[in-house]
Formats: sequence, structure tokens, C-alpha cells
Amino acid sequence: MAKYLAQIIVMGVQVVGRAFARALRQEFAASRAAADARGRAGHRSAAASNLSGLSLQEAQQILNVSKLSPEEVQKNYEHLFKVNDKSVGGSFYLQSKVVRAKERLDEELKIQAQEDREKGQKPHT
Repeated sequence: MAKYLAQIIVMGVQVVGRAFARALRQEFAASRAAADARGRAGHRSAAASNLSGLSLQEAQQILNVSKLSPEEVQKNYEHLFKVNDKSVGGSFYLQSKVVRAKERLDEELKIQAQEDREKGQKPHT
């Protein structure tokens, strides 16, 4: 009886393990395909999203920025940071979200500036 129970448990673990491994491979392939679709800059942007924990769209929504301009990002950041300061009754959680969103947008601006430099340095044939 115990032998059959052990065999059932082992078979169940094998089935679940295979299903998990297959799902993981599919997720990696989908992630790689999405990054390839975005191009080379997409890899950098995806890496920045992973590091900060925020996507570019989320960061833009938090700071209420429609297009990526350093002046607008800085202006909105300063306003939202001051409004959410704990000493004036704000929320530390929201203030930290504002900081993370600014960091993410700054990273994206840095990526765009680097792309612009690389485009300017490529020889024209």
C-alpha cells in the first residue's frame, strides 16, 4: 500500500515539474520575442523596467507625463514629492512611488540620449 502511494506521489511530482518547466520555457520565449520586437533599445528599456519595478507607462502615469521631456518630468516630480511629504500630511508610500517613477523616467531619458549619440556616431555610407 505504501509502495503504491509513494509511486503516485512521485508521478504527481514529475507531472507538475514538467508542466512548470514547460510554462517557464514558454514565458522566457514570449519575453524574448517581445524584447526582440521592441528592438535593441527595447532590451535596455526592459532591463530598466525590471530594475525599477515599474514599466515606462506606469512611471509616466504616476508623474502625469505624456511625453518624455526632462523639464516636465522634473517639474511634476518636484510638485508631487512636495505634496506627498509626510510633514504636510502626505503619504510616504505615494512619495516613494513618485521617486521610483522619476528614477525610471530618468533611466529612459538616459537610454534615449545614448541612442541619439550612437545614431550620430554611426558612419554614413
